[in-house]
Amino acid sequence: MELTVYLAGEIHSDWRSEIKEKAKALQLPLSFVGPMENHERSDNIGEEILGKQPDAVFKDDAASDLNNLRTEVLMQKADLVIALFGEKYKQWNTAMDASAAIAKGKPVILIRPRELHHPLKELSNKANVTVETVNQALKALSYIYDTE
Repeated sequence: MELTVYLAGEIHSDWRSEIKEKAKALQLPLSFVGPMENHERSDNIGEEILGKQPDAVFKDDAASDLNNLRTEVLMQKADLVIALFGEKYKQWNTAMDASAAIAKGKPVILIRPRELHHPLKELSNKANVTVETVNQALKALSYIYDTE
C-alpha cells in the first residue's frame, strides 16, 4: 500500500530531501508532495501567470492565491501530512498547513524541536504524533507498515 505524504514546512533547508532519501533507504512505499520549493518561483508565480502587479502587496496576494491552490489540491490528495517546525525561520505557513490538515481530518506528524514545545503545545495536542527529529518521524511512518 503506497501512501502519499504532504511535506509542510519551510522551504529554505533540505529537510524534505533528507526524509525522501531516508524513506527510500528504508524501502517505504511512499510518494511525497508539498509546496513549491523554489522560493523565487513561489514568490513570483502570481506575476508569472497573471502578469505584472501594481505593487508588492498585490504581487504577494496573487502568489499566495496560487500557492494556496497548490497546497489545497496536493494536501487533499495526501494520505498523511508531516509538518516540520524548524528553529531558524518564521513558521506561519507550517502552522497554517498543519492546522488545515487537522481540520480536514488528515493524520499529522508534527516535527518540532523541544525548545518549541510551549508555543506549539495546542497544535501538538491536535496532531496524531509529535516528534523532535526527522528520524523519529520516519520511525513513525515505518510503524504503519510493521506486521509484528
